Amino acid sequence: MTAKPLNRFSVAPLSGMTRRLADVAAGRAAPDLVITGARILSTYSERILPDREVWVAGGRIAAVKPAGSHVGDAPRYDVRGGLIAPGLVDPHLHIESSMVTACAYAEAALVNGTTSIVCDSHEIGNVLDVNGVAWMLEDAREAPLNIFLTVPSTVPATTPEFETAGGDLTAEKIAALFDAWPEAIGLGEKMDFVAVAAGDERAHSIIRAALERGRPVSGHVYGRDFVAAYAASGVTDTHEAIDADIADDLLEAGLWIFLRGGPPTTPWHSLPKAIGTVTEYGAAWKRVCACTDDRDADDLIAFGLDWVVREAVARGIPKPAAWAMGSLHGATRYGLDGEIGGLGGGRRADLVLLDDDLVPQATWYGGELVVEDRKPTARLEQALARPYRYPAPAYATMRLPDPLPPLIPALPPGPCIVNAIRTTLPGIELTHERLALTPGAGWPETLAAHGLCHVAVIERHGRSGGVAHGLLSAFGLTRGAVASSVGHDSHNVIVAGLDEADMRVALRAIAAQGGGVCVVEAGEVVALVPLPVAGLLSDKRVGAVAEEMKALKAAWERAGCSIPYMGFNLIPLSVIPQIRITDKGLVLVPETVQVPLFEAA
Repeated sequence: MTAKPLNRFSVAPLSGMTRRLADVAAGRAAPDLVITGARILSTYSERILPDREVWVAGGRIAAVKPAGSHVGDAPRYDVRGGLIAPGLVDPHLHIESSMVTACAYAEAALVNGTTSIVCDSHEIGNVLDVNGVAWMLEDAREAPLNIFLTVPSTVPATTPEFETAGGDLTAEKIAALFDAWPEAIGLGEKMDFVAVAAGDERAHSIIRAALERGRPVSGHVYGRDFVAAYAASGVTDTHEAIDADIADDLLEAGLWIFLRGGPPTTPWHSLPKAIGTVTEYGAAWKRVCACTDDRDADDLIAFGLDWVVREAVARGIPKPAAWAMGSLHGATRYGLDGEIGGLGGGRRADLVLLDDDLVPQATWYGGELVVEDRKPTARLEQALARPYRYPAPAYATMRLPDPLPPLIPALPPGPCIVNAIRTTLPGIELTHERLALTPGAGWPETLAAHGLCHVAVIERHGRSGGVAHGLLSAFGLTRGAVASSVGHDSHNVIVAGLDEADMRVALRAIAAQGGGVCVVEAGEVVALVPLPVAGLLSDKRVGAVAEEMKALKAAWERAGCSIPYMGFNLIPLSVIPQIRITDKGLVLVPETVQVPLFEAA
């Protein structure tokens, strides 16, 4: 017998269930499940309510009642004084960063108490255009998780003058995605904030396509000088507040703030400083949410949205308020609070059992127990055993030039200045460094004298076959090479190394897998995470990919890399200061101008 599907559509719409839920709540009909012995974490009143029970019918909450109210023989689950809270709602993330499909992503999310996510699939959109976005939405529809989409708004992140992408999402294509997919609930982060503030017609036509359909516009902005024009352009949230000052500006300009928490060793942990708008400046938290943004498969398991909520608690936010930031607030921002984010009657029975430290112990998804003792139940295992399979074209996106062009440039014969890219922790912003090179020295001597290594970006969408050369300063690589097909956001291949031979080994290794990330030492691949789906995703379970990532991180550290893998992937991201390298060359940000690698001294 085929198992019943477990996905967002397993629970019927509220419109067809109101009479049944009213009958259960009034005691005229029996619930399907009574979760008893509970303390309720109320995101509505931001209180913990003792001695309660939750009545569930048809996958929805019929009522929250005083303990012992139900006297019939409905199935019961006694949580023995544990905290019952609504499932977490992550308002901004990229599934592709986790390196797994939506179906696989669901496992880690549910274990960590997240039952709903709003994803921006601009990575796969940059590789496979509209088809990639549609395939990810099909994947999402089969996943045991509530997955909504903010339609990618900035594909490519800049223009063909500055980078080559596999996709080009115009205003017309974005409008068509909104019209075809009801779960497309907003416009994804408008990354080209300089163009938006400058009144660029393409940028504003894309915003217009969303606003005309009543969809909110998500943002991505660096620099307080851009806030006013950005807000005036219709953007109403951002996850890029890096400190209390800009967070304060954004709140006062009418934007929702998504506090981004991430492992402290990655570029994504901006919550500790940005939360100062509440804890230091006294802003209300009513328009403040928590989000994850980017997680690799390993960090997805260890640092879920529940961890971000606990980080907010550690910075002084009361526990009920912090959980509301991670659930109700995100749901409210997207107008989904009638369905998720709280424990009110009629809402989906997406529930989490917490200990007193807000660590999830069990999860109900649509009233079905899918996680118990922090492990998937048999019901969830059934669902995970039947993942969505991406079409064949998604497995054929690595079109590197053949033969490979040179990955290392020739040194100028005379005195010159090099425009180098200096990497520093945590790896989001990169510093423009100008170095005078000594004439007559070879590459090994030059690299050693200035603490440099080579970096190249190779176009991989079968368009131009171009390659751009650069130099990384302070990257720390002491041997071999590292490479990735996840070069944000156009997702060309980025490779760094001390010599061309190892760089070529790394490129061939990931090309043979249809994409991936690898570390090479002395001509041998010592760690590899294959990413055959669009060069971005594995088709394995999240636990298997997490183990591959752990091995890659260990090799990454042995190679001496000073910033983590996810920071390395941002080196081609041409919308973040100060200097980037794409397949077209070096780009200064926010000036958005190209500079040569070498200049005459």
